[in-house]
Amino acid sequence: MDEQNNQQPFDGVRVLEVGTLLAGPFTGRLLADFGAEVIKVEPPDRPDPLRKWGKEKNGHGLWWPIQSRNKKSITLNLRVPEGQEVFRELAQEADIIIENFRPGTIEKWGLSYDTLSERNPGLIMVRTSGFGQTGPYSKRAGFGSVGEAMGGLRYVTGFPDRPPARLAVSIGDQLAALYATIGCLTALHERTRSGKGQVVDTALYEAVFATMESLVPDYLLAGYVRERMGNEIPGVAPSNIYATQDGTHIVIGANADTVFKRLCEAMRRPDLSTDPKYATHHARGENMKELDALIESWTRGMNAKECLALLEQYGVPSGLIYTVKDMLEDPHYQAREMFVNVPHPIFGDFPMPGIVPKLTRTPGGIRWAGAEVMGQHNEEVYMGLLGYPKERVEEMKLHGVI
Repeated sequence: MDEQNNQQPFDGVRVLEVGTLLAGPFTGRLLADFGAEVIKVEPPDRPDPLRKWGKEKNGHGLWWPIQSRNKKSITLNLRVPEGQEVFRELAQEADIIIENFRPGTIEKWGLSYDTLSERNPGLIMVRTSGFGQTGPYSKRAGFGSVGEAMGGLRYVTGFPDRPPARLAVSIGDQLAALYATIGCLTALHERTRSGKGQVVDTALYEAVFATMESLVPDYLLAGYVRERMGNEIPGVAPSNIYATQDGTHIVIGANADTVFKRLCEAMRRPDLSTDPKYATHHARGENMKELDALIESWTRGMNAKECLALLEQYGVPSGLIYTVKDMLEDPHYQAREMFVNVPHPIFGDFPMPGIVPKLTRTPGGIRWAGAEVMGQHNEEVYMGLLGYPKERVEEMKLHGVI
């Protein structure tokens, strides 16, 4: 970081996060990584289920400290009138609200955007839901898995002789969070001109659908429905996994003409790059299976380390299929600071992923792991930010407001 500038990009930006689990809180994490003051709001009697999701150690979830890093934790019951009024006061002091309840929920609590923006016209509300805030499906419950299915990703994932598969991560929620973050930053930038906030409406299924490349024109203009193809990409070759002598699979991506030529040189088969069956991108796509078989017959003649060294020498994109153990042992991951140890009250040094993307001057930082104690920052927020006397905070606690 520039020694003359210890500020972070979102210093002075205050965020109220009232969502649970994945999509909304992941948006909050991204903003918090770059300096936003993110205040995580949980009902006093209903902790965010993510506190217990994933693997546990000594009764503590190992996902929570990552998802909630850099966030302050307060409790507030939005289902009671006093809690709703307190939230309106908090919203007056906020730049951004993140919520991912089913549409209509916050309106039922008297916390609609129109209501909150009357007191704070510059307020930005980031709303993530299964199907968006409008349309005939808007009131339906929707998790990331449903968004992945409806958005088209599940249908094309897996092998053609088996039912649709899922990725082993919550990709639908994370895609929605990324699009929600883009929308949030867009609205934040526009506010510098207009002085006005707005609603960012992100639907899980739309976030997935937006990544589906040429799916629509493929069907409408070429009559083609993309199907499951395992490790292949329709019409893109060579781009697959290939077995080596030691039983390892490596990835090779050499579908561009110039890269394919370099692969042919590495294979000592320069004739393949001028063969009409493989000389062009279209031709390689048409003859994908035959070409993949030729490449794998070559990769099987070496162990993975030898093969990858040769491919690197010729400038052909390639790599191992990493497990987490491989990642931890990889010097490039380490050089890029992709593993960070953060102090934790229970685990000591807690390992978690580093920050993405990398900014040269204001790279962000991980200041603390997710608060293990619900309401850890109640006094700081209610007494410091809102100026409540200690007696009122104690009374709110006694009556289940916080």
